[in-house]
Amino acid sequence: MADEAATVRDLIIILETYFSPAFSAHQAIYVLATIYSFYVLLRLHWNQVREPRQPRFTAWRKITLPLLRDAYEGPDPQQGNPDAHAELLGIQNQVLPLYHDLEEIIVFLGLNIDDVQAKNPFLQQPKLILVTTRLNCRFCEANSQRRSLRLDRDKLHPVHVLQSSLEVVEAILIIAECSQCGATYYPDKIIHRPTAHAPRRVQILESHPAYLCISKSGIWVERSIALMQEKAMHRFTAGWSNFANFVTDLSKKKMTKHQAKKLFIEHFSRRLLVAHGKVELFSCRPHPSVKDLTEAVVNIIGRNGGVLPSSLTHGCKDCTHRKRFREDLLREGFIQEEGPGVAAQVADLPRGPDAAQLPEAFAEDVLLHLPAQRPPQAVPNEEDRAADEELDEEAQFVQMAVMDGKTIGHRICALSDCTNPLVNYKNGRFCKDHLPLEEVCGIIPCGRPVRNGAKTCDLPAHRDWEVSWVARFKRLSFPGVRRVIRRQQGGFGTHALADGPRAQGPVLHVELPSLGETSGNDVVHTFRARSVYCLQTIQWSCGMPIGWGKCYKSESQPQVLAIMNDIWETAPTRRPAFLVYDDACDLLRHIVTQTPDSPWLTDSRLIVDAWHYIGHRSVDALCRQHCNPAPADGSQPDLVQMKKDRDGNSHLTRAFNTETAEQLNSWLTGYEAQLRQMSDISYDFFVHVLMMIFAETIEEQIESKRRRMEDLSDEEE
Repeated sequence: MADEAATVRDLIIILETYFSPAFSAHQAIYVLATIYSFYVLLRLHWNQVREPRQPRFTAWRKITLPLLRDAYEGPDPQQGNPDAHAELLGIQNQVLPLYHDLEEIIVFLGLNIDDVQAKNPFLQQPKLILVTTRLNCRFCEANSQRRSLRLDRDKLHPVHVLQSSLEVVEAILIIAECSQCGATYYPDKIIHRPTAHAPRRVQILESHPAYLCISKSGIWVERSIALMQEKAMHRFTAGWSNFANFVTDLSKKKMTKHQAKKLFIEHFSRRLLVAHGKVELFSCRPHPSVKDLTEAVVNIIGRNGGVLPSSLTHGCKDCTHRKRFREDLLREGFIQEEGPGVAAQVADLPRGPDAAQLPEAFAEDVLLHLPAQRPPQAVPNEEDRAADEELDEEAQFVQMAVMDGKTIGHRICALSDCTNPLVNYKNGRFCKDHLPLEEVCGIIPCGRPVRNGAKTCDLPAHRDWEVSWVARFKRLSFPGVRRVIRRQQGGFGTHALADGPRAQGPVLHVELPSLGETSGNDVVHTFRARSVYCLQTIQWSCGMPIGWGKCYKSESQPQVLAIMNDIWETAPTRRPAFLVYDDACDLLRHIVTQTPDSPWLTDSRLIVDAWHYIGHRSVDALCRQHCNPAPADGSQPDLVQMKKDRDGNSHLTRAFNTETAEQLNSWLTGYEAQLRQMSDISYDFFVHVLMMIFAETIEEQIESKRRRMEDLSDEEE
């Protein structure tokens, strides 16, 4: 009997003997499943009993009694019901007979205790069924025509599912459809025709599916695997190849890099669309490729830049402060009636005289053209304060945003004035519009046809210069050049002199040979694709990202201003009272001279961050009077505050953190190697993902530190 499986008659006998008729069926099955799991304990019990002078019921045997009692109460015991509790107490007497006959019951059920590999038949999972969780057609319901979904008999497919345990199991994919409108329902998407006369069907995404399809060959994964990939990318900066290798090593089922990328795109497409409130507006072609899905998502949430909608209305104690006035500075002892107080030396820190600035006369001219009306950060008098108190609660607070650029970019067309993406990111140089230039000599302005397999024409001078250029850039890779520079800056390869400073080490020469009368570094060519100059990010002073954009050729003032306008285009009233930028004084000059009616001059104050302000020239009147991050004359009460330490001593501190952009850039450095190798579409998608994840991380920190907006009315610690 021990080698044979239990029959239905055996189970009926056990049920009639040890369970009362009042016992529910699901509880009885749960008890039998628990008994099957006791074989690991009984093996240890039998092994101990074989030794001399051992009790009949060892500790291994006795431990099954409380386990049986828990099993009788079921996986979900009914608590709070007096009748159910009394019934459970009445059937507790059946535990002891079952406990004493436990070994015979296990043998009777056909389980060999001596079999080390014995498996609990109750733990053997049937094939998964993947089907939509919807009951009715969402499109017909929207038209007040309720239509239940029907089974498409031709849409039943065997597939494989990668579970959260990294075990691959067989499953059945069942596809439903609406008999009225013909919409097809998958577990993770819906394919339908937008209108009755629409020429093509489109696909929309289910926002929170339990399973995601990552291959056309029928491979699905649980959503928990996508969450695992998200954490690996966030905590370990793991790329798609690394995660694919990780899953392959643990599951013994090969996951390709393409499947890992598909999982990443499918998961974060839904996350991004939900975060931007676009999930109901999104549609794409049915069964899109990874590239098509990525492009469709980027086109709707932002291409070449983007905004986190929730961040525009963000507020916390680290980026939003209650508006301050001159009397607050007087009360804190920061200023006195006659003039600046004891903190005067903190405002104008020494600044280097070598920074290039415009003439003083031009700076004074710019000061004269600044708006005469009072911006939100100016020092009001008592009448102004009384007027401000009549405003709504939101107008009584000031916010600070911080902006900076990070030199991470994807490749773009080799022509200096073109910002279009490449056609071929593997080894291409041109965009779609300039692709014919591959047949023209790469040295501008030659214009002669190229030789076979070369980038220049048959002129000996051009051919030799190409050979020199190739030899120069094949000698050291980009990481190799950076490594040499770091070693030189760190003193590697130098010798300590007994009488003074260290001797200069070898210098990395990057000069190219001249081409005629043109020096090597001044030769204009299209031998390789260019890169986007920098990624421009803007975040609140607490670190919460707001938006981002691209500067293509340089971090010029017009591009920076365009990014600022794009981010606050949909919410002009949410512009910050202060915007920190490392070159805010030049940006202010540009706005005053080029767009004097810009709302940035009346709604916000552009200031230089504390670190870069040290390097600005002290003779720059515009920077000193309008871009000082912590003026000591009391002209900006919102930027400074007095705090007491543990000993009760007062210290002057800045009211906001002006270096959050540097902290975000430091975090982005971990993804620099991945971003530089991406296409423009993948780059935009990945940056959207990074901004969203960083925003969620900052939100968790704010929540844990109790720095939410609700606490703004409390007194600052």
